Amino acid sequence: MIANRAWVKRNLGFDPIAVPAPEATFAFKRAAKSSAGPEDFQREMIDFDSEGTEGREFFAFSTATGLSRFADIAWPKNLAPQPDPTARKGRSGALPKADVLVVTWTVDEGHALSRVLTPGKDSRNDYLSYKHNFTRISKKMRKGCPALNAGRLGAYWTTTIGKKTVVVFKSDSHMSQDTVKRQPANGETLPNEDVWKQIITEVKPKLVITTGTAGGIGNRCEVGDVVVSPIVRFDCQKWLKKPPYAMTNFQDVPPPRKYLALAKTLFKENAGQLPKANIRPPKITVSRKPSAAVLTTDFFGFDTSDNRYGLKNLGAVSEMGDAVLGLVASRMGASAPPWAAVRNVSDPQIKAEGTLKQQAQLAATIYKAYGRWSSVCSAIVCWALIAA
Repeated sequence: MIANRAWVKRNLGFDPIAVPAPEATFAFKRAAKSSAGPEDFQREMIDFDSEGTEGREFFAFSTATGLSRFADIAWPKNLAPQPDPTARKGRSGALPKADVLVVTWTVDEGHALSRVLTPGKDSRNDYLSYKHNFTRISKKMRKGCPALNAGRLGAYWTTTIGKKTVVVFKSDSHMSQDTVKRQPANGETLPNEDVWKQIITEVKPKLVITTGTAGGIGNRCEVGDVVVSPIVRFDCQKWLKKPPYAMTNFQDVPPPRKYLALAKTLFKENAGQLPKANIRPPKITVSRKPSAAVLTTDFFGFDTSDNRYGLKNLGAVSEMGDAVLGLVASRMGASAPPWAAVRNVSDPQIKAEGTLKQQAQLAATIYKAYGRWSSVCSAIVCWALIAA
């Protein structure tokens, strides 16, 4: 799939270049300005809340649909997620121990993940704020980043799948947003790295999953496709290009595949909310080599038909954070739990037409329309890994 202005108009009812969406449809208001750049669109994707005012305005302006249309999933017997009535707590503000730690990132990823793994408990309205060591960690963060704006590192709830206890964590810390954009000094850790190490140490999980949206690399991706990857790969060419890990791969053991085929069938209840232009149902791919894995960039790069950012053959999808988990696990050594990245394609390859800013605007608009629905697919895959 290659998306262009006509694709967006056919699927969403408007051309965001010819007729820009109103400012009221934006969570990050700078992204609505004529002077907006790619980084502003990236922040809009992080902050956009389909359950908030901007979401209602976006639905009124476009043909996008909200999670009010979410259809319950027909889980197998005894494996339906069972959220705790009251989230379990750790000591002194720490997260509670659990068998599995699942972490997601954007506001709409949080809504989708909570619909699937903690039904009845929403990431925005119900999850408990997590502020453990916020004062210390936030000293490294730059003004205006989501964590400082929220006054916390994230929010969480607890649930059970089968016999496994799970902490579901919506992070307000982001590699791309927290850090002052300069080359870190030797031995200096990123704020998001500190958060990862802290929450893993507290939960003491037997499995860690990082999950959410990503841009598809290559023209074979469809919105809703899911990549399950025990390999994460840095592609840092900007502010993070000097550390020794800037172009490093990290790899763990392949995750269990027992319920992946079933997970694909469970997509069907909500697959109708994905783009009409999709030519097939969403698929699940397990990465076996770095060129088919999750690629983490230190810039808002998305795949274009002319390979503008040089992402071709570097990964299956691109995003801006998962390789930090691989870095943390590598530094923890033998004490690190198994981990995997589960990423869905929320925006496909973009046609190289118009300006680069316009291409970024198309990618962000597609995310705002389908990020939550593609995240339902990756959340179901998270369930499959946990249940196995």
